[in-house]
Amino acid sequence: MKFVNLIVFILISQLAGVIGSVFTASAIPTWYAVLNKPSFNPPGWIFGPVWIILYTLMGIASYLIWKKRAEGKLPQMALILFFVHLAFNALWSIIFFGLHNPMWAFFEIIILWIMIVVLNVLFYKIDKRAAYLLIPYLLWVSFAAFLNFSIWMLN
Repeated sequence: MKFVNLIVFILISQLAGVIGSVFTASAIPTWYAVLNKPSFNPPGWIFGPVWIILYTLMGIASYLIWKKRAEGKLPQMALILFFVHLAFNALWSIIFFGLHNPMWAFFEIIILWIMIVVLNVLFYKIDKRAAYLLIPYLLWVSFAAFLNFSIWMLN
């Protein structure tokens, strides 16, 4: 049963990526293709595998916190914030790719980044392993925020 719960948490995390990809897929060959991008913009093929790995790590981290849910209010609050943060994660793609608005997407990704930092602090207090699993995600979103800002400024 533990394995099933782990898979459920990974799938829930992956769902945020699936929702975002609905708005991303059609915009990449059209709107995104003609934007001015900075020299450090990664090749398009890298985003899919990176996000699959990051959503998997987030799912594992949230599962570790879920296992501690009976230990008090902190794990429960952390899980609520985790699910709210997943909505913000998907919202970024809707704003950037769906609405074609790098400026508002940048402001949204800053809120997302703050949520990830808070999650990391909460997760660290509950289960250090969960916090460590979020570090690659925090680093990637930091890079994504800088990339988002650069695209906004170039366009």
